[in-house]
Amino acid sequence: MKILFNDNEIELKEKATGFDLIKELNPEDKKQIVAYKDGENLHSLRETLKEGSTISFVKMGTKEAQDLLNHSTSHLMAAAIKELYPNAHFGVGPAIEEGFYYDVDLGEGNVIKETDLPQIENIMKHLAKENAPFIRDEVSQEEALKRFAMDPYKVELIKEHGKEGISLYHQGNFTDLCRGPHLPSTGYIKHFKLLSLAGAYWRGDSKNKQLTRIYGTSFYTQEELDQYLAILELRKKNDHRKLGKDLGLFFISEYGPGFPFFLPKGMALKNNLLSYWHEIHARYGYQEIETPTMLSKELWEISGHWDHYKENMYITKIDDRDFAIKPMNCPGAILVYKNAIHSYKELPLRYAELGHVHRHEASGALNGLFRVRAFTQDDSHIFIREDQIEDEVRNIMALFDEVYQTFGLSYKIVLSTRPEEGYIGTVEFWDKAEKALAKACIDSHHEYTINPGDGAFYGPKLDFKLRDSMGRTWQCGTIQLDLNLPHRFACTYIDEKGEKKEPVMLHRVVFGSIERFIGIITENYGGAFPTWLAPVAVKILPVSPSIHSDYAKVVEQKISALGLVAEIDDSEDKLSYRLRKSQIEKVPYTLVLGDKEKEEVSVTYRELGNEKQVHLSLDDFLKRIKEEKNTRKKPN
Repeated sequence: MKILFNDNEIELKEKATGFDLIKELNPEDKKQIVAYKDGENLHSLRETLKEGSTISFVKMGTKEAQDLLNHSTSHLMAAAIKELYPNAHFGVGPAIEEGFYYDVDLGEGNVIKETDLPQIENIMKHLAKENAPFIRDEVSQEEALKRFAMDPYKVELIKEHGKEGISLYHQGNFTDLCRGPHLPSTGYIKHFKLLSLAGAYWRGDSKNKQLTRIYGTSFYTQEELDQYLAILELRKKNDHRKLGKDLGLFFISEYGPGFPFFLPKGMALKNNLLSYWHEIHARYGYQEIETPTMLSKELWEISGHWDHYKENMYITKIDDRDFAIKPMNCPGAILVYKNAIHSYKELPLRYAELGHVHRHEASGALNGLFRVRAFTQDDSHIFIREDQIEDEVRNIMALFDEVYQTFGLSYKIVLSTRPEEGYIGTVEFWDKAEKALAKACIDSHHEYTINPGDGAFYGPKLDFKLRDSMGRTWQCGTIQLDLNLPHRFACTYIDEKGEKKEPVMLHRVVFGSIERFIGIITENYGGAFPTWLAPVAVKILPVSPSIHSDYAKVVEQKISALGLVAEIDDSEDKLSYRLRKSQIEKVPYTLVLGDKEKEEVSVTYRELGNEKQVHLSLDDFLKRIKEEKNTRKKPN
């Protein structure tokens, strides 16, 4: 049998496996190899190679290797649970971005508590040491139904699959329904941790039984596991709900679940963020608009929201007509466009809106500022000609770059392409639009991956996956092409021949939800916001309030004149206590003003997180914080 490896033809015995290829090549890093790929298809090292295939190895340190490890560990966990709870039935157990989970029905009367997780881990360690091979077995639907006759969840999945080609995986005494692939054996699984429990309805449907979802994570080295667990502790410490309370930023009342209240300091933070939003959009040629919060049923019928999103909308009657609070800003922006006749010379026409939208989210999904029922969406709706797609996308990406770099957030781009069916517009338009999006990425030196067939029915899109300081990924920015709404609303412009043509519309958000973005950056900074963004940029401490308060007020006024907030703490508390309080409140700069400072018109300051005290003239200090405000950089 011959296969191709690194452009070299390799001859192997018949029915050779991935292990046989490793033996033949004997690479120095063979202990790092955990699977192989036949083209783009992933296979266990135990699987037989195919004649003429093009083979590459999958090594530790890659996403594919990490996903294999997590998926295999989920099966190991399921085997351990089955030993503890013989009557347990299993839903699904996939690898996820930072680990794995398995949904389990433990059987009548059985409950797992977080204190039980170490016991499950101990059984997993014992099973891992047995080094049982993961063995694939392909069976018919009839045979699969016999093997899982007592497990209603697997039976449901098997019946949906089809008659043939159902794969099972065995390790030791445990068998599971699974597409695979897996690691060669349980012996590869050594460094793992079960993390938490949650409830999860079978198949995400609240009408179905609620199962127990057990989350865990797994790594190839103890060092990687320790690093990840340390990050989890940091995430707990930086939880925006905790910081929001401690720093006096926001709260959510039982009188309005999912509807956040912003306190004065939280509002100052939000306004600083929005001031930046206004500034950067003006520089990039956007015109700001405001559209009504509530519009009639007829509008939502034209847009399609009434048929497809009504269950998530808040609806009321006015003068015997149905009205809905807007869940999206798009239809309002289109009405603004249609308010006038437009020439091709006006395009691109960029409308930007900070629209307050409401969506009826399930109560169980609500989560601080991350998932709310009312939020401000920083929408933009851009009307362009087809030949302007590439240039306009590059313009948007330049804006995205500037914004995300300001907050120290890196990102990856995913291009979602035409669905196989149900899309509108011609294949030629889709191909042209997808190429334009891809070329805009390449021309602006951005790598991207393709998510084939995941575009909306009305156009392809670019999603921007942000990565924060704690390794988490957030979906914030989106650039979405839309042929649907301009057509539904009969939007037109007059072209150079004097004829009416339909524009292409781009939907675009950079922050997404302002409230959610505040939650993200609160955790990203750990509440220690940079000077330009902080609710209080400078805390002023007169050493002796009765003597130094007048000078403190002069300093406060000069700082305020720069557009930054300064607070004077002239309480009778000891100076050391007031210093510590300022640090706890995470104020970027704390000034101590005594006799020397008053006489010299100077300040002594301490940066947040730095014990060193620096003496500087007041003018030089003002220049320093003014530069930080203008450049939007953190203190050195």
